[in-house]
Order: sequence, then C-alpha cells, then structure tokens
Amino acid sequence: MVSETMTVKCAVGLHLRPAGVFANEMLKFSSEVTIVFGDKRVNAKSLLSIMTACIKCGSDITVECSGEDEQEALQRAQKLITEELI
Repeated sequence: MVSETMTVKCAVGLHLRPAGVFANEMLKFSSEVTIVFGDKRVNAKSLLSIMTACIKCGSDITVECSGEDEQEALQRAQKLITEELI
C-alpha cells in the first residue's frame, strides 16, 4: 500500500463535476483507492461516496492505493487533486 497526503486545490472542492472526474479516473486502475478525510474513509471510485464526504477547497486528504498498479494510481490521484481539477 502507498499513500500520500495532499491539499485539495479545486475552488469548489470535490463536488459533483470534479468528484466525477476523479472517480472516473480512479476506475481505470485495478488497485483499491481510498480517500481518508478526517474520520471518514471513502471509496475513491464512487462519485456518491466522494460527494458525501463534503471535501472542500483547502482540505487535506490522504489518498491510499493498494494493488498491482498502486504507484500509478497514486501518481494520477496526486496530479488530479493538486493540478488538474483547479
């Protein structure tokens, strides 16, 4: 398992559109991907799960990836959260 803590840069946080983009990208990986936000652990491949976590701009989250392509999944998650969902 690999993990990284990062700050959400997207102005609207991980709400409908950015959460959908993130979940769809994570679905491309066979690894299990989890977002840890406070005391919540959510499936990063589920739009609804991400939205119910209420992750706002500036929030620190930890993304955990476990599986055969865990490094690639974590790198993609990091790029999305810190650069592409702005």
